[in-house]
Amino acid sequence: MSTFLLGYLKVFGSITVLITGLIIAGLLLNTYLFRHLLLPSDTPVIQELQLERFPEIFSAQKKPVSPKTKAKPKAASTHFRKKFTKNTNKKSTSKAKSRADKAGQHEASESSLHGYELPSPTLLNKAPAEKLRAGLKQNLLNNSKILEEKLLDFGIEGQVVGVLPGPVITRYEFQPAPGVKVSRIVNLSDDLALGMKAVSIRIEAPVPGKDVVGIEVPNETRETVYLRDLVESEHFLKHESRLALAIGKDIGGHPYFADLGKMPHLLIAGATGSGKSVCLNTLICSILFHATPQEVRFIMVDPKMLELGVYDNIPHLLIPVVKDPQKASNALKWATEEMTRRYSVLAQKGVRNIAQYNDALQDFRKHQHPGDLKPGEEPLPYIVIIVDELADLMMVASGVEKPITRLAQMARAVGIHLILATQRPSVDVITGVIKANFPARISFRVSSKVDSRTILDSNGAELLLGDGDMLFLLPGTSRIRRLHGSFLSEKEIKRLTTYLKKLGKPHYDQAVLHYTAKNENSKDDDELTYRRAVQLVVKQGEASVSLLRRSLKIGHSKAARLIDMMEGDGIVGSFKGSRPRDILITADQLDERYRHVENE
Repeated sequence: MSTFLLGYLKVFGSITVLITGLIIAGLLLNTYLFRHLLLPSDTPVIQELQLERFPEIFSAQKKPVSPKTKAKPKAASTHFRKKFTKNTNKKSTSKAKSRADKAGQHEASESSLHGYELPSPTLLNKAPAEKLRAGLKQNLLNNSKILEEKLLDFGIEGQVVGVLPGPVITRYEFQPAPGVKVSRIVNLSDDLALGMKAVSIRIEAPVPGKDVVGIEVPNETRETVYLRDLVESEHFLKHESRLALAIGKDIGGHPYFADLGKMPHLLIAGATGSGKSVCLNTLICSILFHATPQEVRFIMVDPKMLELGVYDNIPHLLIPVVKDPQKASNALKWATEEMTRRYSVLAQKGVRNIAQYNDALQDFRKHQHPGDLKPGEEPLPYIVIIVDELADLMMVASGVEKPITRLAQMARAVGIHLILATQRPSVDVITGVIKANFPARISFRVSSKVDSRTILDSNGAELLLGDGDMLFLLPGTSRIRRLHGSFLSEKEIKRLTTYLKKLGKPHYDQAVLHYTAKNENSKDDDELTYRRAVQLVVKQGEASVSLLRRSLKIGHSKAARLIDMMEGDGIVGSFKGSRPRDILITADQLDERYRHVENE
């Protein structure tokens, strides 16, 4: 009996040990699966801190790139550059070959720049390692409670249902209770800024595609967006357009790119120190990292003579950086003539745009002997015209608005694109005609709601934080997106331009600078315009700048200059504020004066 009991206890003990072991193994396996499948090893600690109220709070956060994935963009970038060298690597992958074939339409014209190699992103500063923001979870919870309490103080019920932390701001998604008007929340931006102890708070009501109101609160510690992170990204390296622009990052920290060819023109405005000039440099450098001189050429106009001089002598320039306003006017007039010429070339080939023309030319070179081409038949490069300060140019150079308008209306199909920047967003600079032809616009911080509406047709730009904080009006829509522009130092620009200058000298077209419009005598034209203006004001019995602008279809600066000339000639009286000037001579006296001049 005792032997039987002893055997029974041994068997029972073995089963107990086995079950205990299975339970422990199951717990260990569950822990392993949770850590390595539900929470990947490259997920930052921040994303592991799941807030009880917001289980998907970090679902939109961009995961940091592991060291292995970091190596891929560099390799892709190196191969992307090598395909433009004289001795191309024959062991390229099929994907890279396809990429090279798309860009190969301009390889036939590379004889002037053999061995051209696109610049490496290593010329730019590398972003420092990301630091974990201490107490982020608790700060987000506290701010959410404060927002709910402050809104409740004004009788607005609801709750924060989501949070999207970003490099510069954090968006709190507030879901109002049924029956609450969104307009009531929008009008409380200043009160919420006071309660949150923030510089300013921007409210997006509602967030497109959601039933929430976005309340954007500045972060206590602001992160810097580096251009190198953008140009090294796989999306930028694989972008098919030669006019890809690395604009910055969105409020969630994701890289944001745009295609200038689809915009097709861009207007940038913002107060001094808001980040406008840095943005202009990042857009230029984005193209320089992505296109050869055979693919993209620049015309840069710099009336201030300080911002764009660093790009002088790079091989992408069609002409030296233009600093003289009159030469700038001539360059714009030449661009309109070049646009007309390109339309004629495209019509002869039976194609509708520059991309089809270059593709057709490439196919012709592949299937027929290149010697059968007509003289001058070469791939057409894109031309990007950069104007750093539009307001200064319009004040000094007469007649620039007309060629700008004509280019904006028609130049897209032939590959000519405009990027205009100004720090004075007034209606006499950003006219209705210019706005109508520039659907894509970027606004940095401005001083008032009026300036914001002048640029974007809506408020909001006056609440931006500066230093690259921007609102981007998407082309073809009324939707506005908040972005944070990347930072680019002068030393980085200098390193890039020095590298480009070593690759070859630019082939300037001096005819552009000396161009004058056909059948135009500027002196006779000015005299005829002045006589028509004098006859108009004498006939109307009053003189004003707005009258001349409407009747003669001229710019503000030219109309004001004509009024000043009339005052000097004794035709109109002195300035009287908002009232029109007095007319000092009659129609008979004017005719007598002109007869006297003609007799002399």
